[in-house]
Amino acid sequence: MKPTKQIHQQLIDLCKKNNAKAQMQLYKLYNNAMLIVAHRYVKDRFIAEDIMQDAFIKAFRKIESYKNEVPFGAWLKRIVINQSIDHLKKNKLELVSINEEVYKKEDEQDWQVECTISVEGIVNVIKSLKEKYRLVLSLYLLEGYDHQEIAQVLNITENTSRTHLLRGKKILKEQLKNTSYAEGY
Repeated sequence: MKPTKQIHQQLIDLCKKNNAKAQMQLYKLYNNAMLIVAHRYVKDRFIAEDIMQDAFIKAFRKIESYKNEVPFGAWLKRIVINQSIDHLKKNKLELVSINEEVYKKEDEQDWQVECTISVEGIVNVIKSLKEKYRLVLSLYLLEGYDHQEIAQVLNITENTSRTHLLRGKKILKEQLKNTSYAEGY
């Protein structure tokens, strides 16, 4: 049963008073969704669980800074994404900067995938990509970040973000084509 906005706000207010029961209720409301978000970025489920736990701890420590400007879930999701990316950075994720002339095509080009492929299938193919492409594609396509935000979060240039997106989309499109051909036989 999904709580009403009023009950939801009461939980958040109690969490601001460090109420452990309210924290547990809020955790139970969001833990599955936040685990899915963390798992998009780190392929290991156990690491994703650790990241999610750390994100909740951080959220409860900083819950005073939550001002209801965005839904609580969106605020928490941002923390989970940042924790996931921080984890990847600590593990020496190398995002190589690319020269500006490498990308001439803009990412606004027409991009379509055959309708027979499920969203889950697309997400699974994204998970199989190289880390640099997977991160940018996930942030851009799944989380709705723009190139400036991606550049800040990943500590890369906006040009690199655009290039990784363009190349990642190209690889994704090819793999999806291959998948749909394979499924057709």
